[in-house]
Amino acid sequence: MFGVKQEVIKLVQSLPDEVTLDDIMAELYFKLQVDAGLKELDEGKGIPHEEVENRMSKWLSR
Repeated sequence: MFGVKQEVIKLVQSLPDEVTLDDIMAELYFKLQVDAGLKELDEGKGIPHEEVENRMSKWLSR
């Protein structure tokens, strides 16, 4: 498994040459949020699909 530094280097290298610092920061933040969400799912903290549908239907019917 990669260390954090290696993961960041790999992510930056995968971006286009004309990338801005803001783009890099946004990609890192996005990855951080996705990783946190996946960790929560692994810990069983997710919301069942049916519950999401139920909540969304309430929002969409307003």
